Amino acid sequence: MALNFANNNSLSAITSLPASISGGGLNLISTQTASGSSSLSFTSGIDSTYKEYVFKFINIHPASDNVNFQFNLSVDGGSNYNVTKTTTTFFGNGTESGSGAQLAYSTGGDLAQGTGYQNLNDTGGNGNDEALSGTLNLFDPSNTTFVKHFISRTDVYWSSNGNIDWYVGGYGNTTSAVNAIDFKMSSGNIDSGVIKLYGVS
Repeated sequence: MALNFANNNSLSAITSLPASISGGGLNLISTQTASGSSSLSFTSGIDSTYKEYVFKFINIHPASDNVNFQFNLSVDGGSNYNVTKTTTTFFGNGTESGSGAQLAYSTGGDLAQGTGYQNLNDTGGNGNDEALSGTLNLFDPSNTTFVKHFISRTDVYWSSNGNIDWYVGGYGNTTSAVNAIDFKMSSGNIDSGVIKLYGVS
């Protein structure tokens, strides 16, 4: 077995990676900005180019109080958002007063072969300083052999003056290629906020 040694131990001497080494970078595909929007839909850019896609949510602010940020998947370019999903959700939360902290499974937050929208948080507030931020990772959506796995983590200013760190994991139970995704609130509009779509190389 051949051993490889670095001729120069300084990282500053490295100017580029060999072509065979992946950089593992995030490649921005598109950005959508909400302004009193009923939903934000990504109907292009989700294809076989990448094996993983990442959506970043930046200061998603609901128009209504005590609502949930949600998503659903499509296999027909956004004509229908109704992919069957099975999910698991749990959360940690605490209030500004320091009381009521907990780590718990959300019995009402998951889906069992449901086609409806999946919650990515719980009871988000619409106060001037309240918003949600986080990520959703979607894995190999163009694969036509396996189901479509996803994981999400969001942090939201809770409508009861606290913080909820919300986790969702699951899969879209389809072997069809997923090629569109829709984000909305459980009630009312997305008043403001930004969603960025990245492909992972």
